[in-house]
Amino acid sequence: MWSPEREAEAPAGGDPAGLLPPEWEEDEERMSFLFSAFKRSREVNSTDWDSKMGFWAPLVLSHSRRQGVVRLRLRDLQEAFQRKGSVPLGLATVLQDLLRRGELQRESDFMASVDSSWISWGVGVFLLKPLKWTLSNMLGDNKVPAEEVLVAMELLKEKAEEVYRLYQNSPLSSHPVVALSELSTLCAGSCPDERTFYLVLLQLQKEKRVTVLEQNGEKIVKFARGPHAKVSPVNDVDVGVYQLMQSEQLLSRKVESLSQEAERCKEEARRACRAGKKQLALRSLKAKQRTEKRIEALHAKLDTVQGILDRIYASQTDQMVFNAYQAGVGALKLSMKDVTVEKAESLVDQIQELCDTQDEVSQTLAGGVTNGLDFDSEELEKELDILLQDTTKEPLDLPENSPETFYTNSVPNPRISDAELEAELEKLSLSEGGLGPSSKSPKRQLEPTL
Repeated sequence: MWSPEREAEAPAGGDPAGLLPPEWEEDEERMSFLFSAFKRSREVNSTDWDSKMGFWAPLVLSHSRRQGVVRLRLRDLQEAFQRKGSVPLGLATVLQDLLRRGELQRESDFMASVDSSWISWGVGVFLLKPLKWTLSNMLGDNKVPAEEVLVAMELLKEKAEEVYRLYQNSPLSSHPVVALSELSTLCAGSCPDERTFYLVLLQLQKEKRVTVLEQNGEKIVKFARGPHAKVSPVNDVDVGVYQLMQSEQLLSRKVESLSQEAERCKEEARRACRAGKKQLALRSLKAKQRTEKRIEALHAKLDTVQGILDRIYASQTDQMVFNAYQAGVGALKLSMKDVTVEKAESLVDQIQELCDTQDEVSQTLAGGVTNGLDFDSEELEKELDILLQDTTKEPLDLPENSPETFYTNSVPNPRISDAELEAELEKLSLSEGGLGPSSKSPKRQLEPTL
């Protein structure tokens, strides 16, 4: 259980190496300025004020996020941000500014803002402010005491979302009602202390995602069904199901204990037989049989309880499916509100009529309009016959394609004998070999003999 004395003894964790800004170790002049106190008012030097605030405010929140805590104290921050024996003198001003902006909130104020009747002095969480803090606020002194606990609201919201996801992914989510002690055990790794756990529950209650009720001296928590749904108040069905779940757990623990007792009786009978103590062995076996009969009776009760729970879970699933069907029918009715069979038939007739009209227009445009140029087909046939007759009277003089053709149709094509060609070829051969006319003389142009 948390207490101020135990909390005062807890050491404050320093900021891990390598996570501080670069100037922390490199720029002595800059750090000397940042560790100095703020001016009394921002109007004195707004540039220096904003520079310090822009450095410390994000660092305070990021340090808390890395430590996994949502509760801050000025004393812890001063110890965490010590540098070469010096303590930042302006941290109190930084916390005051964060309080003014709503990023921090006093723990007592946050608890009082939520309907937290289930939190009492018995759990050691709800603590009244010391008298000096109350008097200082009444007198207008907004200084933050070194021991006052502040809550980082953004970090608290993140932690509440983490706890809700943790519950949704656990076997406890089979039913929306769970014992507070079981939920606390589930969240032990996420919430470092009991106070943080209760702050998270208060935040979830503020978001209307959980509700807490005390039943027969034990607190139970009911979760909302979905991540975006609002939790409903705890009703008789929830309480009945919770009691059945508790009975199931109790019967299961009793069966396990009796099974161990039966095994112990069996081992005692075995040892008695080895020692030759027959009567002792028989008594142990009788005790084992009586224990096994009790186990069978408990198993029957456990099966009954589990059967009832299974039916309840099935009915809840059926109810969800029924609600989904009902919502679907309602949506379908709305979407088909203005649609009838008569309207659909009329619409189809209109579409068919428009399609027929479009086909008629297309046919008219394709074959009916020639811009006044209408020709007689018989006259065209007569003119074509006259052209054909003129063509047969004047045959075309087309050249013959023969292998002896050396020129185009515009040049005469005289025939040359083979003897003339051989003589001309011999003259060319002699000329190329140097026995004929000089190569400097103009080459005689070969002309075909007519």
